[in-house]
Amino acid sequence: MGSLLIKNAEIITMNEQNDIFTGDIFIKDDLIAAIGTNLQNPAEKVIDAARRTIIPGFVQTHIHLCQTLFRGRGDDLELLDWLKKRIWPLEASHDGESVYYSAMLGIGELIQSGTTTIVDMETVHHTDFAFQAIAASGIRALSGKVMMDKGFDVPAGLREKTETSIQESVDLLAKWNLYDNGRIRYAFSPRFVISCTEQLLKEVRGLSIEYDVKVHTHASENQEEIKIVLEETGMRNIVYLDHLGLANERLILAHCVWLDENEKRIIKERGIHVSHCPGSNLKLASGVADTKGLLDMNVSLSLGADGAPCNNNLDMFNEMRLAALLQKPIHGPAAMDAKTVFKMATIGGAKAVGLEDEIGSLEIGKKADMVILNLNQFHTYPSEADPISRIVYSAGRGDVETTIINGKIVMENGFMKTMNKEVILREANRSIHRLLKRAALT
Repeated sequence: MGSLLIKNAEIITMNEQNDIFTGDIFIKDDLIAAIGTNLQNPAEKVIDAARRTIIPGFVQTHIHLCQTLFRGRGDDLELLDWLKKRIWPLEASHDGESVYYSAMLGIGELIQSGTTTIVDMETVHHTDFAFQAIAASGIRALSGKVMMDKGFDVPAGLREKTETSIQESVDLLAKWNLYDNGRIRYAFSPRFVISCTEQLLKEVRGLSIEYDVKVHTHASENQEEIKIVLEETGMRNIVYLDHLGLANERLILAHCVWLDENEKRIIKERGIHVSHCPGSNLKLASGVADTKGLLDMNVSLSLGADGAPCNNNLDMFNEMRLAALLQKPIHGPAAMDAKTVFKMATIGGAKAVGLEDEIGSLEIGKKADMVILNLNQFHTYPSEADPISRIVYSAGRGDVETTIINGKIVMENGFMKTMNKEVILREANRSIHRLLKRAALT
């Protein structure tokens, strides 16, 4: 991949010492090879980042790339109506080309707003096309085909047999897991308890152990969802997942808005990772998760934007600000400070995906996943304020200047280098027109 020297930047490392200093970063191939002041390493490319700020790339632990095309199509609905009336009919109408451009559209937005790693959940069919987009774009990702072998009001295009769901998931894992030296990884992705049979979830448990990969699912997002799970299983979500043997350090749970004390205890004791999605939880009127309580228990907590039709953007700056502000009226002004939220967006996300030794902070030997910010703006000045406070409370995606993933510049000075923006925008529009007709939602 070559070498890159970035000089004279304010560097926010997020290492154990939380070092922040003005200096240089030398990248060799896909790794940070040196970090310090006045580096003299010869490099193929040099970026003078004076008056710029370098941060670790954001790690978003709950995304649906397959839904990016549906932006603006699911407004003002609660979760189950949103799924049944809008999202499931549209997902069932996907073809390979639409999945590809939906993924590319979402990835472009993510890269432009400083996200370098995602945990993505696709739809039932055509997932290989999403992996093709992930591969071409350069983003780091854990992704998987969504698994749905039961449920009411599920369109025919999303219904699948248990054995088919499992076989297709294993086939995708065999093709894509550890692709590009581990930049892409597979995660088994059962949608949520009410869409999955006990047999499927038990199979997923075993396969996760066999292949040593993550399981990514939704849980306790909505009170009606919890009611259905109780009626069907006699247990609440987390208790049921624990009963099946899925509650362990390989499990990433999106949302967890409505937890009782026993469920919180299980999450803590089993080492489950929770992805907090404040923007989505507000827009779908799901509620406000007790992230302060989870953090006080030292639960692994990270952030995700969820999907474009329930947010309606994939911007980590929005999620950080919301995550901080939502807890303050409940627990007091110091309940969720800027540094805590910034850790959730970087090294916290890295821990959730099991890559804290490779990403999430700027340290020698780690992958070169980083973002250059231009904070010389009216809305981020004066510059004498705490730099992390400036990022969490004042900055926005428009302040992202350059994004580097795996040592490769994927966006430089706002220009996307791994995708053709105009083609993607054009094909995204063509695709959603096709899907709306197919789903009879026009």
